[in-house]
Amino acid sequence: MDATTLGSLLVGIGAVAASVVAYLGKRGENAVTGYSSLTNDLQEERDALKAERTELNAKLAELSALRAADQAEIARLRALIPPGGQP
Repeated sequence: MDATTLGSLLVGIGAVAASVVAYLGKRGENAVTGYSSLTNDLQEERDALKAERTELNAKLAELSALRAADQAEIARLRALIPPGGQP
């Protein structure tokens, strides 16, 4: 095998190696892009759920206040009824 053949063979091996590295690098880049996209989607979903939770907590506080008012009204009305049962 002469130097020209050896040089051509090494260039060919180098080209194949470069192609493999480029292919693997692109796969890694696609994986990172997919991971970033998934992370962004999860963060948006988390933010939406936080907003929904805040809204539900406000509604729960409102209903709790209404229940407390109803309980106070029931206690007031029970106090008006004499022990005999007739108002």
